[in-house]
Parts: sequence; structure tokens; C-alpha cells
Amino acid sequence: MNQYRVLFLCNANSARSLMAEALLNHIEGNRIAAFSAGVEPDRPHERTLEALHHLGIDTEGLASEPLEHYAGQYFDAVIILCDKAKQHCRDWEGAAGEVVYWDIPDPRLSEDPNAYRKALREIRGRLQLWVDAKLRKLD
Repeated sequence: MNQYRVLFLCNANSARSLMAEALLNHIEGNRIAAFSAGVEPDRPHERTLEALHHLGIDTEGLASEPLEHYAGQYFDAVIILCDKAKQHCRDWEGAAGEVVYWDIPDPRLSEDPNAYRKALREIRGRLQLWVDAKLRKLD
């Protein structure tokens, strides 16, 4: 069986989408290949990396990529994590098996010192439900 390919999209690809990519590759890397990109990519935020390390997730090779990096590639699912990236979802209609939208608050805009861990926790909860549903269909 080929790996199920998932692309996470966000504005900067420095927090939420990188968290989702790293987390999904960590928990289901044998069956699902996760990638991420940003509309206006920035470098991975240090607090993103800290939150991932706190859960024991490897961040080696994790990098912010521009949306154009994946142009022309097919993904079984594209998961959009913010409104700004949602505006670009039309670019993926027909280039993805499904397009999903999750509105995850941007931890970069929060004063809460635990904002990154909260965002990661929310992403993890949504991913667990989504993966359980997907893998039942793939098995």
C-alpha cells in the first residue's frame, strides 16, 4: 500500500502546520506521510520546537516551506489550519482527495505562555480523531 499523503497549510508554516506535520509523522509515519507549507513561510518558531520536544517528537529536518513547493503534487488530504491559508484552498480543489478546515488559534499571537502547548494539544486531539476515521477506511 502507498502511504496516504497529507499536506497541512497555514499562513507562516512556523507553528501550527509544522506541529501537525511533525505530530502526524511521529504517530503514523509508517502509513501516512505528512508535509506542511505556508502562504507566507517563516522559519520554525523556537516555541513550536520546544512544544514538540516536550512531547518527545523529533524535529530534525523540520522546515518552513512555501505553498508553491508542493504545486502540482497530489495529496489524499489537505488540512488547512488558518483563515489566511483557507483563502488559498481553491488552489487545492481537484489536487487533493479532500480538503479539511480546522480553525486553530495562532499561538504566535497569544500572550499565554502555554499557547504553543495548547495549540499542539488541540491539534493532537483533532488528529487522533481524524486518523482513527481515516485508517479505518484504509485498512
